[in-house]
Amino acid sequence: MRRDPNIIALSREHHYGLLFCWKIRQGLAKHVDLERIRKYVLHFWKFNLQDHFAEEELLLFRDRFDSLCLEAKQQHGLIRNLIQAINDSGVQAEINYRELADQVDEHIRFEERQVFPFLEQKMTKEQLSAVGEHLGRLHTTPADDNYQDEFWG
Repeated sequence: MRRDPNIIALSREHHYGLLFCWKIRQGLAKHVDLERIRKYVLHFWKFNLQDHFAEEELLLFRDRFDSLCLEAKQQHGLIRNLIQAINDSGVQAEINYRELADQVDEHIRFEERQVFPFLEQKMTKEQLSAVGEHLGRLHTTPADDNYQDEFWG
């Protein structure tokens, strides 16, 4: 999908979010010990997803009360709760990891297909430019996911 250059950094991070989902699913399919998957989930949250959500909420969703942005923020909350549950209770059943992967996957596709195109239409060029400048200061290196335990391979 073609994306406004000012928010392309967030779309690039979505690519890594989809890979996150794929890796979880691969680990489950290969019957990898759930503790290994749990450690990856917590790593990805700490070094990728947590900041990504905060940036979207600050730069794109703040002061917006339309249904799409409210739904995106609600989905962020659900995903935060799933990760918190995995963190708090240690290794859980596979279904918790499947639900997390499904929720993150659906959320990313929702943002890319509906929320971002909507915002690109509703935000002024000046607003988008301000978002781009802010993201440019935060994203001095390209996003990646260089987790060492490649359990999905």
